[in-house]
Amino acid sequence: MVKLRIEDIPKAIEEILDRLQNIEQELQTIKTNLQPKEPDELMTRKEVAEYLKVDLSTIWNWSKKGKLPCYGMGSRVYYKRSEVEKALLRINTPN
Repeated sequence: MVKLRIEDIPKAIEEILDRLQNIEQELQTIKTNLQPKEPDELMTRKEVAEYLKVDLSTIWNWSKKGKLPCYGMGSRVYYKRSEVEKALLRINTPN
Protein backbone atom coordinates (compact mmCIF):
# COMPACT_ATOMS: atom_id res chain seq x y z
CA MET A 1 0.00 0.00 0.00
CA VAL A 2 1.30 3.43 -0.95
CA LYS A 3 1.43 6.04 1.76
CA LEU A 4 0.32 9.46 0.63
CA ARG A 5 1.14 12.77 2.17
CA ILE A 6 -1.62 15.29 2.49
CA GLU A 7 -0.05 17.49 -0.17
CA ASP A 8 -0.03 14.53 -2.65
CA ILE A 9 -3.79 13.86 -2.34
CA PRO A 10 -4.99 16.39 -4.99
CA LYS A 11 -2.60 14.96 -7.59
CA ALA A 12 -3.60 11.38 -6.69
CA ILE A 13 -7.31 12.25 -7.00
CA GLU A 14 -6.67 13.85 -10.39
CA GLU A 15 -4.84 10.72 -11.57
CA ILE A 16 -7.67 8.49 -10.32
CA LEU A 17 -10.26 10.62 -12.13
CA ASP A 18 -8.23 10.47 -15.36
CA ARG A 19 -8.00 6.69 -15.13
CA LEU A 20 -11.73 6.40 -14.45
CA GLN A 21 -12.47 8.57 -17.47
CA ASN A 22 -10.25 6.35 -19.65
CA ILE A 23 -12.00 3.24 -18.35
CA GLU A 24 -15.39 4.79 -19.05
CA GLN A 25 -14.35 5.62 -22.63
CA GLU A 26 -13.06 2.09 -23.20
CA LEU A 27 -16.27 0.58 -21.83
CA GLN A 28 -18.33 2.80 -24.12
CA THR A 29 -16.25 1.68 -27.11
CA ILE A 30 -16.71 -1.98 -26.16
CA LYS A 31 -20.44 -1.47 -25.66
CA THR A 32 -20.79 0.22 -29.06
CA ASN A 33 -18.79 -2.43 -30.92
CA LEU A 34 -20.40 -5.47 -29.32
CA GLN A 35 -24.02 -4.52 -29.89
CA PRO A 36 -25.49 -5.56 -33.21
CA LYS A 37 -26.35 -2.57 -35.33
CA GLU A 38 -29.67 -4.06 -36.34
CA PRO A 39 -31.07 -7.23 -34.83
CA ASP A 40 -31.50 -10.00 -37.40
CA GLU A 41 -35.12 -11.14 -37.55
CA LEU A 42 -35.73 -14.87 -37.73
CA MET A 43 -38.46 -16.06 -40.07
CA THR A 44 -40.23 -19.41 -40.33
CA ARG A 45 -40.39 -21.34 -43.57
CA LYS A 46 -44.00 -20.23 -44.03
CA GLU A 47 -43.10 -16.56 -43.44
CA VAL A 48 -40.30 -16.77 -46.01
CA ALA A 49 -42.66 -18.38 -48.54
CA GLU A 50 -45.20 -15.60 -48.01
CA TYR A 51 -42.47 -12.94 -48.13
CA LEU A 52 -41.10 -14.24 -51.43
CA LYS A 53 -44.56 -15.21 -52.74
CA VAL A 54 -43.52 -18.78 -53.54
CA ASP A 55 -44.69 -22.22 -52.47
CA LEU A 56 -43.35 -23.96 -49.33
CA SER A 57 -41.84 -26.70 -51.51
CA THR A 58 -39.80 -24.04 -53.35
CA ILE A 59 -38.36 -22.83 -50.04
CA TRP A 60 -37.54 -26.43 -49.10
CA ASN A 61 -35.80 -27.01 -52.47
CA TRP A 62 -33.78 -23.79 -52.23
CA SER A 63 -32.72 -24.71 -48.69
CA LYS A 64 -31.73 -28.23 -49.75
CA LYS A 65 -29.66 -26.86 -52.66
CA GLY A 66 -27.95 -24.30 -50.39
CA LYS A 67 -29.44 -21.31 -52.19
CA LEU A 68 -31.22 -20.23 -49.01
CA PRO A 69 -29.34 -20.75 -45.70
CA CYS A 70 -31.49 -22.09 -42.89
CA TYR A 71 -31.05 -22.84 -39.21
CA GLY A 72 -32.74 -25.50 -37.14
CA MET A 73 -33.77 -25.59 -33.53
CA GLY A 74 -35.51 -28.79 -32.55
CA SER A 75 -37.98 -29.59 -35.30
CA ARG A 76 -38.28 -25.93 -36.36
CA VAL A 77 -36.48 -24.33 -39.31
CA TYR A 78 -35.62 -20.64 -39.30
CA TYR A 79 -34.21 -18.20 -41.83
CA LYS A 80 -32.48 -14.89 -41.20
CA ARG A 81 -34.28 -12.07 -42.98
CA SER A 82 -30.97 -10.48 -44.04
CA GLU A 83 -29.82 -13.75 -45.66
CA VAL A 84 -33.17 -14.20 -47.42
CA GLU A 85 -32.79 -10.71 -48.88
CA LYS A 86 -29.17 -11.41 -49.90
CA ALA A 87 -30.28 -14.60 -51.65
CA LEU A 88 -32.49 -12.59 -54.00
CA LEU A 89 -30.83 -12.07 -57.37
CA ARG A 90 -31.26 -8.99 -59.48
CA ILE A 91 -32.93 -9.89 -62.74
CA ASN A 92 -32.34 -6.61 -64.54
CA THR A 93 -28.70 -5.86 -63.87
CA PRO A 94 -27.01 -3.23 -66.02
CA ASN A 95 -24.20 -4.54 -68.23
